[in-house]
Amino acid sequence: MHTFNPSRLTLARKCRGFTKTKLAELVGVELRSISAYENGEFTPDEDRLQEIAKCLRFPRTFFIGDDLEELSPDAASFRAMSRMTASQRDMALGAGAIALLISEWVETRFQLPNINLPDLSREGDPEAAAEALRRLWGLGELPIKNTIHLLESNGVRVFSLSLDTAKVDAFSMWRGNTPFVFLNTTKSAEHSRFDAAHELGHLVMHKHGAPQGQDAERQANSFASAFLMPRSSVLANAPRLATVNHLIQLKKYWTVSVAALAYRLQTVGILSDWHYRMLCKEIARRGYRTQEPEEAHRETSQVFGKVFAALRED
Repeated sequence: MHTFNPSRLTLARKCRGFTKTKLAELVGVELRSISAYENGEFTPDEDRLQEIAKCLRFPRTFFIGDDLEELSPDAASFRAMSRMTASQRDMALGAGAIALLISEWVETRFQLPNINLPDLSREGDPEAAAEALRRLWGLGELPIKNTIHLLESNGVRVFSLSLDTAKVDAFSMWRGNTPFVFLNTTKSAEHSRFDAAHELGHLVMHKHGAPQGQDAERQANSFASAFLMPRSSVLANAPRLATVNHLIQLKKYWTVSVAALAYRLQTVGILSDWHYRMLCKEIARRGYRTQEPEEAHRETSQVFGKVFAALRED
């Protein structure tokens, strides 16, 4: 038991959103015992470690190994920081730390796509940045069929966040020279695509950390909107007097939510402010803010599908 690693216990606990008090109750020990385990004052015996592993739903072997670096909140770009609790943020960051471990393991065994993300921080306008990236990637004005496949093919490591909360939308970060995006699996397919494009905006525009806060979020939203729905494509395909029923059919062309499409029509000048407000009220009245109508198929990783298939064959 001399190889028990206290930092791995702390990480596993935070991944599950447990306080030390909560874990102590589940394991059936005093709070000071959990604190002592995590501080490295003494190690749990074999039976106690098995019980901890069971309560945290981690394999026993996870708690034996080298230190795993905990991610700092400053290293990641979180959406809607004000809506999430510290526990929810720690759960997401804990999942991110596990993902880095998995990614490192995969990269020692497989050759993943090369990283092809430019630094667009000098672009003064998110719309211009989205157009520049579309040109670089040869997308033209066509709709993006699969955002996850597109990001993966250009070297972005995409992981899911299996968190039981909708308050953690997504987050992204650069780890060295490798870009990572984490997407919440509780969102609709359309919202998840927008989240992926939003985080892509952070990666290409905010690699060096500026701007921060709401300004950065607004820029990433504008980038995602322009990246998924190019201006000329929207102007060519959208009706001038759109209804919500029009939006439900039209959103399938770009695979976006009705709310995102309505906003894009307003920003390119197709909808007046009054018309946009009326559409927003009708979208809310129908419940389409939380339940997307005629939802698209969820996108999944192509890279991990191939990795797991190769591992099974081996």
